[in-house]
Amino acid sequence: MPPAAAGDAAPVVLRDLGMVEYLPTCERMQRFTAVRGPDTPDEIWFLTHPPVFTLGVAGRREHVLTPGDIPVVQTDRGGQVTYHGPGQLVVYVLVDLRRAALGVRDVVTALERSVIDLMAEQGVEAAARADAPGVYVRGAKLASLGIRVRRGCSYHGLALNVDMDLEPFRWINPCGHAGLAMTQLKDLGVPLSVEHAAGALRPHLLTALGLPGS
Repeated sequence: MPPAAAGDAAPVVLRDLGMVEYLPTCERMQRFTAVRGPDTPDEIWFLTHPPVFTLGVAGRREHVLTPGDIPVVQTDRGGQVTYHGPGQLVVYVLVDLRRAALGVRDVVTALERSVIDLMAEQGVEAAARADAPGVYVRGAKLASLGIRVRRGCSYHGLALNVDMDLEPFRWINPCGHAGLAMTQLKDLGVPLSVEHAAGALRPHLLTALGLPGS
């Protein structure tokens, strides 16, 4: 049986995973992608991670300056080094790109657009940058992106800083850029919790990806 057309795809499964360790979650995404079939519904996971630095496939260890006691994990997403920790909303997008008629650049643009639209809804002007994927407000980075595509399906996704300790970002060159300023919703006057940010982001993300709602 051929894959379903994009318009006939089952609604996306939205999962709220809470606080979960990074490495087991990454392995879970890999397993899901390895065994999914042409009719497997897409999934989007909303979660947070305990403190961890992660290096993408092109990540260079010299961008990890002083990690201290925070673990550094090599992962298979795109991009350089970033930090995850409590108070940050992480969104993993497990999508059959062929069925959704999306390319890698389309997914990156959609992730950026979803955050930009969320911020516009909150009265804050945000923008993407052609030279450095992510979402920025007045030159400071609000959301980081990194995805992987395997067997025509995406996983990994974005990390949106909500209300967190930004200090560990000073211990790395975020996304490989020395001295890159970071920001978060709290510092921009947006009083959302991680849970409320997830709920507010969902419709923008589904719309930007062109996926059916649940």
